[in-house]
Amino acid sequence: MFNNNFVTAFVAAAGMGKRMKMGINKQFLAIDGKPILAHTIKKIEKSKYVDFLILIVKKSDMPYVNDIIDKYKINLSYKIVYGGKERQDSINNGILNMPEETDIVLTHDGARPFVSVDKIDEAIENVMETGATVLANPVKDTIKVSMDGEIVDYTPNRNRLWQVQTPQVFKKEILMRAYEQAYSEGYYGTDDCSLVEKTGVKVKLIYNSYDNIKITTREDLSIANILVKKVNT
Repeated sequence: MFNNNFVTAFVAAAGMGKRMKMGINKQFLAIDGKPILAHTIKKIEKSKYVDFLILIVKKSDMPYVNDIIDKYKINLSYKIVYGGKERQDSINNGILNMPEETDIVLTHDGARPFVSVDKIDEAIENVMETGATVLANPVKDTIKVSMDGEIVDYTPNRNRLWQVQTPQVFKKEILMRAYEQAYSEGYYGTDDCSLVEKTGVKVKLIYNSYDNIKITTREDLSIANILVKKVNT
């Protein structure tokens, strides 16, 4: 609960993990002997504001999910919701199933186990300013835009570019309105903020560590096994 506002966290873990090519969805791979998803859930649990957890998973992954719940427990009230075709559909399923008393919604990738609990809370604390916050960091590399994937068309000003992460936090009514508008327009975004931005809401950036990686490839998994030692020391 934050200032008498009920906070519901969505953990999106229904991805296919195609880029990992490991024969198992990335959220269930282990780092430091524990499934990635278990690490992530434990971070969300430690927030002093989160009241309820919605775990969004593939139906076919329920054996893995049940194993995690049995072994590591979930120390929050929670509900399991099945994912949709795209991430946006999965989050929408979460919206349709969240507690009626929800005031603030936090969305987080199941494959981001290194988020700081302090940053989770900071994102929630700042959501009342504009109605939307996102963890992010400045882009370090120069970015090129190519329309055809072969020739560079232009180079945007790196000083204006931010790489966004999750959690992304919203007032409930703002996120619901954004999803309703997106579906009415047939629009699919790559994150929740992009949907909210299209409604005219300004999203506040919360500076965050570069350690908050999304584990998507085998290279990410190798980095994660190094990061977990840093986090645990």
